[in-house]
Amino acid sequence: MGAYPEVSLAKARERAAEAKDAIRTGTDPVEKRKAARAALTASQRQAMTFAKAFERYAEKKLPELTTERYRSQWRAVMEKHALPELGNLLVRDITRADVLRVLGPIWETRTETATKVRQRIEKTLDYAKAAGYRTGENPAVWRGNLELALPAPGKIAPKQNYPALQLKDAQRWWSVLKSREGLGARALAFQALTASRTGAVRFATWDELDFEAKMWTIQPGRNSSKIPVTGRAHRVPLTKPMIELLGSLPRMGELVFTAPRGGSLSDATLGKVMRSMHEDDVANGGGGYVDAQTGETAVPHGLRSCFRVWVTERTDFDGDMGEIALAHNVGSKVRQAYDRSDMLEKRRRMMAAWNGFLGGSDGINK
Repeated sequence: MGAYPEVSLAKARERAAEAKDAIRTGTDPVEKRKAARAALTASQRQAMTFAKAFERYAEKKLPELTTERYRSQWRAVMEKHALPELGNLLVRDITRADVLRVLGPIWETRTETATKVRQRIEKTLDYAKAAGYRTGENPAVWRGNLELALPAPGKIAPKQNYPALQLKDAQRWWSVLKSREGLGARALAFQALTASRTGAVRFATWDELDFEAKMWTIQPGRNSSKIPVTGRAHRVPLTKPMIELLGSLPRMGELVFTAPRGGSLSDATLGKVMRSMHEDDVANGGGGYVDAQTGETAVPHGLRSCFRVWVTERTDFDGDMGEIALAHNVGSKVRQAYDRSDMLEKRRRMMAAWNGFLGGSDGINK
């Protein structure tokens, strides 16, 4: 009936009488109280706003992201585009119309961003459903749902490739690059020789380099490696020109390429070298270094495209080897699971031929 003195004797008698009446009608008072508490708990569980659900989902997701910068960007996109509209809504009440209200204004003008927002709304609502905060279909699902209301992202915002150095300009460009001073130029040269991503070079550390085995190993999850934590290490065979370049560098810490004030070089440093080389060539009456299709000034990442074109057009090397050299996955998921070879020694010969091509040879390999 309740504890005394919170419940008086008269109140206890009243409640006892109510309980007896309930029993006479076939109702168990204890089970009735349990059902009432369960209903209250269920109601409270469903009273979850989208903002709170997103925070809980973010707690699970953010540790998977490799850098603090990426984690900050991942959250900022939702804070700017989704939370102002959906944040105060209960997740159980969010509808397709609510999702379209978020995506509509940015879908055709900022398609890549809008696609990320849609995916994160979908995942947040999936989390809410799994945790018991909502039921029914997910209103942010693309297939069979939003695809009927919005144009396909690939149709309105086709993926843009990085402006690439043309193969016909590669040897001239390399000759000029070798004459330039500065660590930015040396980092760019190492990127060109290895056909690596800019981030892989900028954050390369000396302990990743095995000069005895002539190999550079980039571990999964390493800063700016683009290799997920669950992925496989990427091995880069070191050729003679690569080793000579590395041997000429000063050792100022754990990073191979260290900025003047410490820490890693920035993206802008390597980009500035490329841009400066282009501008100098134009000033001297040349055509500069531009992408064949767009006419835009070539950028560091575009060196990888130049390498891939070289593999296809100037050599007989297996195309898969070129993809592996670029740290791309090759084949189906089944093949990736069973074929663990990365063709390291075959790629060593390929990279030696590529380095030779940059230096002036024909680069043809049979």
